[in-house]
Amino acid sequence: MDYKQERITTIHDFGGDLSRLEERACELTHDTPTAVLIPSLYEELERPALSHIRDQLKDCVFVNTVIVSLYADNAEQYAKAVEFFRPLPQKTHIIWENGPRVIALLKELQKQGMDILAHRGKGRAVWLGLGLATLYAGAIALHDADIITYDKTYPLKLLFPLLEPEFGIAFTKAYYARISSEPRKMNGRVTRLFVTPLLHSLMDVWGHRDYISYLSAYRYPLSGEFALTSDLALTTRVPANWGLEVGLLAEVYRNVALKRIAQVDLGTFDHKHQNVGQSPNQGLQKMCRDILHSLLRTLTETEQVVIGKDQLRSLRIKFRREAQDLARQYFVDARFNGLQYDRHQEENTLEKFEEVIIKAGDQYLEDPTGTEIPDWTRALAVMPDLRQLLGEAVTKDMQEVLEKSLPPFPKGNQHNGHGAMPTEGLVLTP
Repeated sequence: MDYKQERITTIHDFGGDLSRLEERACELTHDTPTAVLIPSLYEELERPALSHIRDQLKDCVFVNTVIVSLYADNAEQYAKAVEFFRPLPQKTHIIWENGPRVIALLKELQKQGMDILAHRGKGRAVWLGLGLATLYAGAIALHDADIITYDKTYPLKLLFPLLEPEFGIAFTKAYYARISSEPRKMNGRVTRLFVTPLLHSLMDVWGHRDYISYLSAYRYPLSGEFALTSDLALTTRVPANWGLEVGLLAEVYRNVALKRIAQVDLGTFDHKHQNVGQSPNQGLQKMCRDILHSLLRTLTETEQVVIGKDQLRSLRIKFRREAQDLARQYFVDARFNGLQYDRHQEENTLEKFEEVIIKAGDQYLEDPTGTEIPDWTRALAVMPDLRQLLGEAVTKDMQEVLEKSLPPFPKGNQHNGHGAMPTEGLVLTP
């Protein structure tokens, strides 16, 4: 535990009672409604993490709206998702992001010159969810659907700095210790063994750069948990590849003053793990490739650095030494704390990550353009009622499911504080 500050505000967890924050957050949501956005594949519904997340969200009285941006293969899977989230007391909207109604809406946008359908995966799911969330909320928290250690303090910690007007914060980013419980060991390999030594190496090769210094201020730059104001959500381009988290930080760097950015301590944290992959096009190696591509492009845009093969070779050499030194430090830290640590496996992993540097660099030199989805303000310039139409599509999708299974409410039933009926939580309001 420490109280060190960075270039951005660092909000520590010193172990105090958070109930006072929860009470204050409930007061503040009268003026600034809140939403939690969860991008998810259908497969996550069949894993225990998402059930736990749903059960924790039931107690988040400071959350007014829950939006799930779901990729489902068919109507049956979508229907199961609607039923899955039915116990939530908040207004709940399940976007079938690859369903016929949403796709038809995006095709109409495509006809008018904006092709969102060209982008797939988490990026498009996040983009759709943010657009819908801005209809209902002034502060939006986003997190993944596979968090094993989730509890209601996560959205509270992310949202509260945006709600408290005295803070003046527009964007919060989570940081944490990625420690699994069985067995107890360090996770977060891409952050530990790639991004951290890479940032050190970039500074060595190109000297002090404000953007690298800014990224280095984040204790966990790849965390998938963040919150932002609705204004920022509308003006932020969403990266469409595995560089989403780093690419999003680049957007925040362009659009937000440092004094309005904070990172928040979520404590010990764990979620589903990816394989390293057998090639730079698979698993964590692909993630590293997309991250480096995003970093090189942003450095060119913001710092006017010249990137060539000689610099990339120097970067690879610097990276290997930095990563090896960090592996030794992780070994000491892990053993001291009784964590399992396979130093040989760590070295093998960082060597695979090192090989990605030249391949990603060559790819960048051939095509330096990014894969970002235009921000919502541009989409609204094309279709001013796009968010409302998306809301209507979601309502119709959910209504088809609920009319088959949802019993009528008894006469005289009253809405609860979340805007939903006490017995069931899905509310059909476009």
